[in-house]
Amino acid sequence: MASTPTAGRRKRASSIKEVIDGIVYVFSIGRSVADVSDVAVSNRTDPAHHLAGPFVNGSLTPLSEGEVPSPKSNGHKSNGVSRRKRAKAGPPQPDFLNNGLWNDITSLNWTRVPTSALFLMSIPVALYFQWQLISPNAQNPFKYLFTIQYPVAGTSDPVMYQKGYGDLAFLAYYVIVFSFIRQALTIYVLRPLAWKLGIRKEAKLDRFAEQGYAILYFGTSGALGLWAMYHSPTWFFQGRHYFQDYPYWKMTKFMKSYYLLQFSYWVHQFLILVLRLEKPRKDFTELVIHHIVTLWLVGWSYMVNLTPIGNAVFITMDVSDAFFAFAKSLNYLKLDTASIVAFLWFICVWSYGRHYLNLCILWSVYYDFDLIPKWAQQWAPETGAWLVPWMKWQILTPLALLQGVNLFWYVLIWRVLYRAVFKNEISDSRSDDEDDGQPDDDEDKDD
Repeated sequence: MASTPTAGRRKRASSIKEVIDGIVYVFSIGRSVADVSDVAVSNRTDPAHHLAGPFVNGSLTPLSEGEVPSPKSNGHKSNGVSRRKRAKAGPPQPDFLNNGLWNDITSLNWTRVPTSALFLMSIPVALYFQWQLISPNAQNPFKYLFTIQYPVAGTSDPVMYQKGYGDLAFLAYYVIVFSFIRQALTIYVLRPLAWKLGIRKEAKLDRFAEQGYAILYFGTSGALGLWAMYHSPTWFFQGRHYFQDYPYWKMTKFMKSYYLLQFSYWVHQFLILVLRLEKPRKDFTELVIHHIVTLWLVGWSYMVNLTPIGNAVFITMDVSDAFFAFAKSLNYLKLDTASIVAFLWFICVWSYGRHYLNLCILWSVYYDFDLIPKWAQQWAPETGAWLVPWMKWQILTPLALLQGVNLFWYVLIWRVLYRAVFKNEISDSRSDDEDDGQPDDDEDKDD
């Protein structure tokens, strides 16, 4: 019969996990190691002890699975630990949520927790290899999730590809992949990097991580988009070729991969928006409009075989976004001169890409639409032709809406520039207060 704890005897933790949780907690707040068992036991009675950072109290910014305790307004301390000690301790370690596979799927927990997304990604991989072992000569249905399919018979050097319903499986799988990449980079690379570079405010750690991911993604996608355009008749934004060589129902493997991955990325970004994984900004409504219009353009251009226009629009957006994220990252690091120089470069790139080049695309849609071969000016999906005359306006409308949203942001950009030049401050006027009540001075005195 199990003995009951007597007075004066320290309670024992009931599992190794609780001991580990207690050790992590003890080291994070600087308590004595002798208190480990007490912490572990208290965890059993606290159903929310495993929730940390942005998951506490339903925060709107679950970028990380761990959080630096915010100092109180009186004394700059949190849980009895000064900011100097927390700075020496480094960034917080994530605390994982594990609610089971089905709950992770239905609650969309995989969009927040990288280990959950990684587990979902691994299931089809395991099933793929299991199928190969059992039926190596049969067609593997899981291949549609990982690789580009539907090669056009008789094509070689290069092999061309067409659309197919299996592309939806590829699209869905890479939404999960992007969730894993984003959250893993944010939690394990970019937030620790921000901490090492001297950022201590929780909100700014999140914002720096967001912009760091944007630099990596848009820098890569912008370069890949230019590469795809370079190997097509539309280089460099030759608008006549959008239509005179229509329909573009055959694509190189590179172009199809690039397009579907971009599609997956924007579906993932839309999930981030509607799930409020990033703290909403003042221009939240405009951002929703932008994402809806982007998905409209990407989906329709892929379906009606107008991928060259989509490729052109992607480039104009992605390159400017990379410059913007770089300028904001420098600002978070308080590199004022460098951030202003980067911001000036960003304005040039934005003006040229999102306005001049996009207006050229609009002009081409309006004036070059009639260059479509006569046989292709019909609604005949079996031939790859979709562009009946009224489709001209279906293309113009989302492009014009996108330009309207860009003009709205352009006004905000010039407002930021005015403040930088005349008031010696540079900040994103779309953002709410990011200082979350924490002081800038990291050299707080210990009590």
